[in-house]
Amino acid sequence: MLPKLKSLDHFRTLLAAAPGTDQAAEVAAAEHNGQLTKPPGALGRLEDIAIWYASWRGTVRPEVSAPQVIIFAGNHGVTNQGVSAFPAEVTAQMVLNFEHGGAAINQLARLAGAQLDVLPLELDRPTQDFTKEPALGETDLLTALQAGWNAVDPSSDLLVVGEMGIGNTTSAAALAHVLFGGDAADWTGRGTGVDNDGLAHKIAIVEEGVALHGEGIRDGLDALACLGGREIAGMVGAIAAARLLSIPVILDGFICCAGAACLGQLNDGALDHAIAGHQSAEKAHQMLLQKIGKVPLMSLDMRLGEASGATLAIQILRGAIACHSGMATFAEAGVSDS
Repeated sequence: MLPKLKSLDHFRTLLAAAPGTDQAAEVAAAEHNGQLTKPPGALGRLEDIAIWYASWRGTVRPEVSAPQVIIFAGNHGVTNQGVSAFPAEVTAQMVLNFEHGGAAINQLARLAGAQLDVLPLELDRPTQDFTKEPALGETDLLTALQAGWNAVDPSSDLLVVGEMGIGNTTSAAALAHVLFGGDAADWTGRGTGVDNDGLAHKIAIVEEGVALHGEGIRDGLDALACLGGREIAGMVGAIAAARLLSIPVILDGFICCAGAACLGQLNDGALDHAIAGHQSAEKAHQMLLQKIGKVPLMSLDMRLGEASGATLAIQILRGAIACHSGMATFAEAGVSDS
């Protein structure tokens, strides 16, 4: 049972004290991998992924039997600035589509045998326009973090988080820009498909928001309070809760990784329990993955969001675990290992 979040500082303290891997399980899993009926390293990254997963689950031969996918939805006040090709009403319309089983994520979650939860966060109350004031502030940020924190099923053995929120690529670009520097243009893409003029305007909005709030931002939580969204904060709360529960996480695309970067800025190792499911077609995602030290499992030019890439990547993790836990050792198979 996870404790209730009392404050943002309480959140910081809990994350700092979160457990690491089970080192005995990690060593034993690596030794087991070395005994399997294959040449050393023949399964490439699948071997590393399986050992990583085993180290977080505390068992030598793990299984993935109860994955959970959570989609957080939120609306952004900055959409009033015309940063998206779609109106804000689409957020609520897509939530209904998720709930009725009609979206891509519904099909991919079903294929992966994953529990799919959809959590709209105050869609009738968008965040504030971050070019004028903090998007969330401390109170709303804590509420959104708590929603994500509470949404994680403690009995799950794998977590995937995703988002839906018109305008959230603008928020994600601002978060990446304030955390990692560079030019706003480096981090700002077309999102849902704005034209050249729209992209130039979107870049200017990101610059304006970071210029307004940048000097007062000390860490990733400050960045979320000033420039984030409820759905992004919800993902952050869920990823952090998974860490305390030793549940491995697969990260989705640019927006998810921008939220994860906020968590990673709080302390070293905060994202050790997470891997990147894919590299999306959003132009800054590759750079952001490098900044948070994650190598994607695949690159299929996906840019849908809603956890679609990470949920598809569950199949790769399942393959890694199936080989690691199901293959015979040389001794079991009666095969010479020399």
